[in-house]
Formats: sequence, C-alpha cells, structure tokens
Amino acid sequence: MPNEHLQSIAGVAHTIKDLDKKLILIYGFNGVGKTQLSVAFKDVTKDPNNGNHTGVYYNAYSEDLFSWDNDEENDGQNIRLMIKRSTLNQYHSLLDKDSLRQKLSLYKPKYDFALKFYDDVALGIESVQFFMNTEDDTAAAPTEFIKVSRGEERIFIWCFFLALFEVEGWTSERSGHFFIDDPVSSLDDHNIFVTAASLINLIDNHFKDRKIVITTHHIGLFAILADWLGKGEKADSYKKSTQLHILKREGNTVSLLSPAKDVFLYHLELLQTLKTAIDNQELYAYHFALLRQVLENISSFLGVGRVSFVLEQIGITDPDEVNQILNTLSHKTVFRYEAKELVEDNVRLFNQIFSALMSKYNFVIH
Repeated sequence: MPNEHLQSIAGVAHTIKDLDKKLILIYGFNGVGKTQLSVAFKDVTKDPNNGNHTGVYYNAYSEDLFSWDNDEENDGQNIRLMIKRSTLNQYHSLLDKDSLRQKLSLYKPKYDFALKFYDDVALGIESVQFFMNTEDDTAAAPTEFIKVSRGEERIFIWCFFLALFEVEGWTSERSGHFFIDDPVSSLDDHNIFVTAASLINLIDNHFKDRKIVITTHHIGLFAILADWLGKGEKADSYKKSTQLHILKREGNTVSLLSPAKDVFLYHLELLQTLKTAIDNQELYAYHFALLRQVLENISSFLGVGRVSFVLEQIGITDPDEVNQILNTLSHKTVFRYEAKELVEDNVRLFNQIFSALMSKYNFVIH
C-alpha cells in the first residue's frame, strides 16, 4: 500500500489528511514522533486561502499550558494550577463549568475545583484551585487548597479540553478535525479505561461531521478503542469509517503500517501487559477488556471468530457463560457501576483463563 512507504513526519501527516476515513487510530511507541505528527498535521491542514488552522488539538503542548504555583512563600496557602496565556483564552468565558464537572465525574474525583478568571473576564481563566470535596452544599468557601496528584492533574486538563471542545466559538471556526495525542500519560489502568470511554463519547458526538485522529503509546488504550470501534455495541456505525495504523520509526523516517498484516504483534504486547498486572496483583475490570482482545485475536487466527470456541479449546468449562462474563466486564460502561478492583471470583477466573492460554499456545513473553 502506498501509505506504508517510509516517509517524513510531514509525509505521514499528508497521508492521514488524504485518507477517506473519519476515524484514524494510531499506535506508536514513545519517541516515535506522535507529537511531531500532530504539529505536522496542523500545518498540512491549514486553510490555503488564509493560513488559519482548520482543526482543534490535544497534545503535549496543551498540557504545557498548565503549571503549578506552589506558593512556597506562604506554605502553599494559595497553591494553584496556573494557565498560560494563549489564543484559547478568548474562549474560556464560554466554557461550561457544569460540562467540565460532568466529564470529570466519570473519574470519580475526590476533589472539587474553582476557576479564577482575570479581572477582565474576556482575558480568560488565570488559574484553577483545588480543594477536598464536601457533601455539604452549604459549606463556606474552602480555606485550604491542595495540590492534586500528577494523574489527577492530567485527568483535569483532559476534561478541561473535552469541555472546551464543546465551545461553539472554537470548534465551529475549526470544524475540520480533532487530533487527540496521548491523553493518558500518568494514568493508572482503570483511568485509561475511563479515558477510552470518554473518547468514544467524543467520537459519538462528532465523527459524522469531522475527521478524528487519535494517537497513543498505550497498547491497552489502542486495543480497547479498536475493539469498541470494530466490535462494540455501535460498531455498525463506526466500522466503515475506521482505520487502524501503527506508526513506526526507522532512522529519520517513519511509516504507517497496518496491524492486520502482522507488522506488529500487539497480542504479545497485550499478554505482557496482562502478565505484569497479574504479577503486581493489580487486576482491574480494564484488564478483562484486554484479555478479550487476545481471545478474539486467537479466534480470528483460527478462522472461527468465536471467543467461546477458544475458551473451550483451552479447557474452560461453561465457555458460553464465561464469554458472557468477559463481555460484561469488557463493556465501556462497567466502570460506572463497579469498583475498579475486581472481586475475588473474577480475579480467580482471570488467572485461570490467562494460565490456560499460556499453557495451550506456548506464548513466549518476557
């Protein structure tokens, strides 16, 4: 295929621009050039008439707009997350705080927040302050501000941009595409699962009227999105619009490859991820989604296309019932109803399936 030639980052950006698919999902290791790709894509998609950008972005530069003022002179009394001035500030006053809270609610934060605008509201938001959540709506204004963890900070920034994406003034002026680059840095596996669901929500709302490009270094996020887009409850809506790629670097050039052609044995990466979770005793519902991905890959390789067949082959009793459990725990809304930690019976089932897989098919992972 022509899009699998070795190219410059700009060449890959042009290739993505010319693809006739609405949903482009790209996996690439850290350092392969995903952030550079988002910048190159911004350049090659400029309006040729006026040079304006035609899409909106979330990438490392988005995260760099936020930095902490630890207020060390006052023992952190006024600690806050500062927002650097940028062209986005003009849209801050239109940001819906309730929408931001709703997007954050998926992650079940233990904190609340306050947005501090400049005296001239048109200049946008100057900073964000965080404080512990309280169920008492009549409580006085917080007197103690806190610094949230790196993962919580990244979640907040991601949700901030998800809410900002809904600001009509920004997205209507740049209605060509969304480019989302790795919104999962510093997140644990469960919150990566939640982020995958937030991305599906974004896709639901926008893929019919603009191109959406998502890049990630996280094999689990890639696998789950690929599964939901290709085999989920709304797969019929997505299938014809979706294209999966692997971004691979060779020296100073890169190429877009297809995972369907075995150029990247990502089922082995999934197995390694699952083994690490087992070894560290950190199994979550999220990992069942990855396990189902492995089982589906094996069933496709065997030409059967049924997970229950693979379960039967590896010696699982009641394979249809176990398959139903896998489907339930792999569903994108399961995190809303279940604690992220698995109950003991599900941990036991997970270990049984994984051990039987490794024994039956002699996978070698390190």
